[in-house]
Amino acid sequence: MRSHPTRSRQDPSGTAPWLGRCSPRSKTSHFLPGVSPSGALQGSHELGGRGPHGQLGPPPGSIQGNAFTPRPLSPRSQRDSLPAGTLLSPLRDQLLPGISPSEAPHHSRELGGRGPHERLVNKHKPWIETSYHGVITENNDTVILDPPLVALDKDAPVPFAGEICAFKIHGQELPFEAVVLNKTSGEGRLRAKSPIDCELQKEYTFIIQAYDCGAGPRETAWKKSHKAVVHIQVKDVNEFAPTFKEPAYKAVVTEGKIYDSILQVEAVDEDCSPQYSQICNYEIVTTDVPFAIDRNGNIRNTEKLSYDKQHQYEILVTAYDCGQKPAAQDTLVQVDVKPVCKPGWQDWAKRIEYQPGSGSLPLFPSIHLETCDGPVSSIQITTELQTNYIGKGCDRETYSEKSLQKLCGASSGIIDLLPSPSAATNWTAGLLVDSSEMIFKFDGKQGAKIPDGIVPKNLTDQFTITMWMKHGPSPGVRAEKETILCNSDKTEMNRHHYALYVHNCRLVFLLRKDFDQADTFRPAEFHWKLDQICDKEWHYYVINVEFPVVTLYMDGATYEPYLVTNDWPIHPSHIAMQLTVGACWQGGEVTKPRFAQFFHGSLASLTIRPGKMESQKVISCLQACKEGLDINSLESLGQGIKYHFNPSQSVLVMEGDDIGNINRALQKVSYINSRQFPTAGVRRLKVSSKVQCFGEDVCISIPDLDAYVMVLQAIEPRITLQGTDHFWRPATQFASARGVILFPDIKIVSTFAKPEAPRDLKTTAPKSTVLEEMLHNLDFCDILVLGGDLDPRHECLELNHSELHQQHLDATNSTAGYSIYGVGSMSRYEQVLHHVRYRNWHPASLETRRFRIKCSELNGRYTSNEFNLEVSVLHEVGVSDKEHVNHLIVQPPFLQSVHHPEPRSSIRHSSVVPSIATVVIIISVCMLVFVVAMGVYRVRIAHQHFTQETEAAKEAEMDWDDSALTITVNPMEKHEEPGRGEEETEEEEEEEDISSSSSDSDDSEDEEEEEEERGRGRHGQRGARQAQLEWDDSTLPY
Repeated sequence: MRSHPTRSRQDPSGTAPWLGRCSPRSKTSHFLPGVSPSGALQGSHELGGRGPHGQLGPPPGSIQGNAFTPRPLSPRSQRDSLPAGTLLSPLRDQLLPGISPSEAPHHSRELGGRGPHERLVNKHKPWIETSYHGVITENNDTVILDPPLVALDKDAPVPFAGEICAFKIHGQELPFEAVVLNKTSGEGRLRAKSPIDCELQKEYTFIIQAYDCGAGPRETAWKKSHKAVVHIQVKDVNEFAPTFKEPAYKAVVTEGKIYDSILQVEAVDEDCSPQYSQICNYEIVTTDVPFAIDRNGNIRNTEKLSYDKQHQYEILVTAYDCGQKPAAQDTLVQVDVKPVCKPGWQDWAKRIEYQPGSGSLPLFPSIHLETCDGPVSSIQITTELQTNYIGKGCDRETYSEKSLQKLCGASSGIIDLLPSPSAATNWTAGLLVDSSEMIFKFDGKQGAKIPDGIVPKNLTDQFTITMWMKHGPSPGVRAEKETILCNSDKTEMNRHHYALYVHNCRLVFLLRKDFDQADTFRPAEFHWKLDQICDKEWHYYVINVEFPVVTLYMDGATYEPYLVTNDWPIHPSHIAMQLTVGACWQGGEVTKPRFAQFFHGSLASLTIRPGKMESQKVISCLQACKEGLDINSLESLGQGIKYHFNPSQSVLVMEGDDIGNINRALQKVSYINSRQFPTAGVRRLKVSSKVQCFGEDVCISIPDLDAYVMVLQAIEPRITLQGTDHFWRPATQFASARGVILFPDIKIVSTFAKPEAPRDLKTTAPKSTVLEEMLHNLDFCDILVLGGDLDPRHECLELNHSELHQQHLDATNSTAGYSIYGVGSMSRYEQVLHHVRYRNWHPASLETRRFRIKCSELNGRYTSNEFNLEVSVLHEVGVSDKEHVNHLIVQPPFLQSVHHPEPRSSIRHSSVVPSIATVVIIISVCMLVFVVAMGVYRVRIAHQHFTQETEAAKEAEMDWDDSALTITVNPMEKHEEPGRGEEETEEEEEEEDISSSSSDSDDSEDEEEEEEERGRGRHGQRGARQAQLEWDDSTLPY
């Protein structure tokens, strides 16, 4: 049998020992560890012995898991392999564990051992420490044990029996293995089979045993040591960076305080060891911030914070673990500074933009009241819209006073004492005026005389005076009167018949009645003492007089006089009176008449209406503002909310006992401007509050809220007048009762430019604009006569009053033109302009008339283009049947010139020609007479004339389709045509003799020669014209 090779005991490698070696012993009944005697036979099969049927188990010398399977050797081969002189030990003194002495011979025979008289060599088990402590660094495979892994065997230095062949680890799915470094010394090494991750498991505990090499190279009876406990701790590596639990932190602090800790940030580390998993330090990355952070992540402020200085701070914070590894990403900490709790309104915007035409706009949609937890029992809020610097106190319609009166339904007969300066109303030309609002300013040096006849002398017992006035405290001497309106004696005396003036911030109305049968005291002076008279604000005043009762309306509210004084009536006289504005005329008791008692302030819309009083409704309409405060939904105000508006809706007062309801009510307060073109600019807002607490009169004070509404500029309209700008009419139509309609097709269009949205959002080209039509009102259209005023003796402009009243408009007529006024739509003005007529009773001397129209909206704020119209006169001339006239037919300019020949048409005996051609016609008749006389004396010339007419007659006999042609024929040609091609030459000569016999002695021979030359030229032209009658038949149907 071939012997198996063996390794030397001094294997230089020291690793991977030959596990199949065993000591050269006789066959013994030695069992493997853990094999009971009853399982010996089965164990022999597993160890490579033959089974009952002789089959072999696993290959001898192989390793099954951590159990070593020695290669079994036959007794003979064992003995042959031993060196010479080796003694064999009897087996009877050594028994396998768990085998009784009585059973030993039987088992020894089964295992191939020696008999009971043979002695065992492997007497002792290996020895190792009872416990080991190891450390392994994660991601490494080397385990450092304390004490080192060393196994000892008392059988040393006996070969095999005293050597260590293996270490076995007991446990499931352990990532470690033990290897023998030196069998003789018993040194071993514990190492990791795969990377160790501390984050998965920090510690491992398992059992390890050492195995010797048995009794020989082929021995299977290895002995194992006792079980030792191995405890391995995994050493962490700082591979993870700290991370914050929150990506951002937010805190709110109150200004003026130092906090120990505003908030705490926290970071974590996924490393397993305390050294690397703990956060040892935090740091603020942002520089120059009044904050600090400690090792635990608590952030505090290092100085007192101010809300006015900075509302919010944003700082970046990082963290370090104990290995000084910084966080992968910093965290953001946002600190909001809250002002010290002060009672007041929160969450409101100071500027509110209002787009014209947007309706009602909420002013404070998110406002709420901060009471600092005060026990509030009730609160009163006053919201005031301050518009006293806009126009006349607020945004009102800027139409003329007459137009406004008509809009409000006032009775007719109003007299405007401060109209716009014009040729007809020139008494206001020297006053300081703001033309945009028609506001007249008086500086104490000016006054205006109202011409006689504007206001009737007798105002009767009922009349009304209205005005807008802005007045401050009187300068200088307080006793000086400031006259607004005064009717006094023009000369001789200085009596005031009626006057309206301001004296010491009191409004006084003086009315001295004329003397009649009752010579008694009567009420003469009416005094009102009001703060508004000297507050430098605009107010609307209406004085209704129903003698002896006089009532004052200011801004729609009624005020009775606090003082009424009586006086004697004025005795009648023949002295003329002078009505003035801004001062009082002093015509008597002075060396030179002059103005006195000048007014300091501003006036507008000063009117007087004799014979009637204004109603309360009209007065309210005239002074009503087009802008004001509003409440979006009265139903949603909530229970317990009381509110009140002033007449102009510029002040709103609300009261309630619940803060939540008050907040919701104020959130619904809005601004509204009903004008289509409001006045752009700022409107100030003021919200004042008064809070009461339980058991106290006033507990806290809430500051006033100041904001403003910015009304944006409205889109400006472009008003355009379109229509026929030049036409001709017969003279008879001008002289007819209906006259000539000047603007039959005029059209009024208003457009505005609107930017067009780009179709491609990526394009950077400038936005184009499109014109869109818009509808709005007009307040006047003026028709001006150009080239001189109308002469009322034979021309005028007319318009039926029924047309005006039907469209609710008015008009004034003068020699300079026609003015249509009143607030109305553009279509109404079109209808009225369509009926304006021009009449002229003597059109013979008229050639053309030119007119111009210009329309306006808002009293000239927006004006149209100037539309010019030119009207020409076509004169008519009558001609008898027997008289033949050479008519110069003039083609009307509005007909396009046609270059084809014209067909023959019958000429009416009454033809329309321009008036300039009358002289030419007379000359043509004389020329005809000379031509006939010239034919008698000059036969040769007559013969040539006959030849030309014959050729023309032949051309005239041509047949053509004249359905598409229009020809104007010279009447002289018609006079001579009957003889062409139809009569003999002799008959024509006889006619010429008869015609010439009546005029052969009229002129001299020299004149006949001149006429001969003229006639020859005229006949030549006629012949040339006949030669030009060459038809272009390309357009004629066949």
